Amino acid sequence: MITLKQLEEMKKVDPFTINPEDLVDIKDVEINIELPKEERIADFIRQIKNPYLFKCGDIVVACEFSPKEPTLTERIKQYLRMIDDDWDNKGEM
Repeated sequence: MITLKQLEEMKKVDPFTINPEDLVDIKDVEINIELPKEERIADFIRQIKNPYLFKCGDIVVACEFSPKEPTLTERIKQYLRMIDDDWDNKGEM
């Protein structure tokens, strides 16, 4: 199993200093949905090598998460509420 220290080191890799050919293509990663959640996560990390830096085809993908900003889920909920409010307001016109 990967350690938190190893994950922290993975976060620090500069995408501009890595050879894209050395990155794993996420299209080659296979998720076994039969595994329990923790094992799926471990298997994903084992396959992708670095969950913060990989490629999708010819595109290098560098992931970064801010602990202070809203999560993607929160942003999607906010967006859906905004659309719902806009829809309700159009009905009043």
